[in-house]
Amino acid sequence: MKKRGAWRLGVTAALLLAFAAWQLGAGGYIYLKAQLAQVLLERSWRQARAGATDARPWPWADTQAVMRLRVPRLGIEQIVLAGVSNRTLAFGPGFMLASNQPGKTGLTVLSGHRETHFAFLGRLRPGDELVLETPDGRTHRYRVSGHEVVNVNQTQLLLSGQQRDELVLITCYPLRRALTLGPERYLVFADEVESQPN
Repeated sequence: MKKRGAWRLGVTAALLLAFAAWQLGAGGYIYLKAQLAQVLLERSWRQARAGATDARPWPWADTQAVMRLRVPRLGIEQIVLAGVSNRTLAFGPGFMLASNQPGKTGLTVLSGHRETHFAFLGRLRPGDELVLETPDGRTHRYRVSGHEVVNVNQTQLLLSGQQRDELVLITCYPLRRALTLGPERYLVFADEVESQPN
């Protein structure tokens, strides 16, 4: 009986160790993939700043770096990609192509996942500075003016017709739930306060 109990304990321990190694390996793979993606996105951004018109982060990418978003108070700096498809948002925040370029009258809309790149949105406060850099060397500074929770089935963003340049950051709501995906979105609004060349 003692041998059978020791054998079961040994098999159970081996299975638990194998499962733990598998989990650590998968987590390590995701971490390494994310780190490599950031290196490639940074390289893509430098190429865009140097004038490359097709600065894809990797050869098969269906997006490219179009802006850099900085939130000085929170120490956040992220490369913004063209488009808001799920594939794009897996690697960074995305620029809604139907919205306006920074510096133009109307809405500039950025979207990101609440669990990753836009997890910081709930920590933004009115008056916080948001900075967008574009490949042409211009810097656009915004001040957070407020936030709102909306139902996407009942609300529509007007991308033009505004009298000023406004930045809107969008993520899913509630902010701290990973699995629930309903129609509610959390929007942060910011008004442009300065636009200048670098």
